[in-house]
Amino acid sequence: MRAFVVTGPGEAGPAEVPEPAAGVGEVVVDVERAGVCGTDVEFFTGEMQYLADGHAEYPMRLGHEWCGTVSEVGRGVHPAWVGRRVTGDTMLGCGDCRRCRGGRQHVCADRQEVGIRGGRAGALAERLAVPVRSLHELPDTVDPVAGALAEPGGNACRAARAAAGERVLVLGPGTIGLLTALFLQAAGSEVHLVGATPWSVEFARGLGFSASTNVPEPPFDAVVDATGDPSAPALAAEVVEPAGRIVCIGLSGRPSLLDTRMLALKDVTAIGVLSGSPGLAQAIDAYASGEVDPRPLVAATVGLGDVAAVLGGQRPPGAPKIHVDPRR
Repeated sequence: MRAFVVTGPGEAGPAEVPEPAAGVGEVVVDVERAGVCGTDVEFFTGEMQYLADGHAEYPMRLGHEWCGTVSEVGRGVHPAWVGRRVTGDTMLGCGDCRRCRGGRQHVCADRQEVGIRGGRAGALAERLAVPVRSLHELPDTVDPVAGALAEPGGNACRAARAAAGERVLVLGPGTIGLLTALFLQAAGSEVHLVGATPWSVEFARGLGFSASTNVPEPPFDAVVDATGDPSAPALAAEVVEPAGRIVCIGLSGRPSLLDTRMLALKDVTAIGVLSGSPGLAQAIDAYASGEVDPRPLVAATVGLGDVAAVLGGQRPPGAPKIHVDPRR
């Protein structure tokens, strides 16, 4: 089959690779749609910390935002899974440790991450093998575009739950920031977004949000940092209301500096969000009901042969997300 393979920094493209086989407790999925994420860009450039830590190595096959149809099941998996439309959790815990037994497999020290960590091949390919326990079935009302946005939607859903308030500021109108804003809006919050570029601000306004390149006047019951800016957490702590919350879901390329005295003196709660795992089911339900429609966030759908250019920065302006049809 064809898959997108990264062999080194800046070196990547479609390649013929062996078909996946469904191991014990696994299924094979025919991938219908996959998303390109900022994490994929970091692997393409070689900046992803997992490469330095030894959690990932080249060559690797990216892709952790996906949907498709189960075409094969392995031993121990009920054959009724064949033909079901699904998406899946990125985080695959060991299943035996204290964290996994407590339902926190997304922070398992020995976890694999689909298309990211531990050698688990990703979804920028025609087919994908994953454990059946990671699957979430997609209702008929969730089309392929929304289905491939379930994983980032799970992250955004968690951020929105943590930030719920009457008036919320979201820093960074990229995919996660905009999805978080959509979930907050659905929950009844008044949402304001701050972006670094005029086109990102304009796009957010086109979705009906208040957006600017400058922070509007407080108060804010919560502030979500969905940027890669190391100065953003300090800004969030500065402008949030006393007894409010700051939610950190963006990751910067270098350490952020945050004066914890400000957190203590303002009685602020700081929350980190690593993964969409605990929010996947709720995100899918919100998409299925129409409460949240993530589809306007997709600018284009390309084939595997175009992914390297996208990772290198060649993409249309406007909507922040690029999707891939592996069979295009």
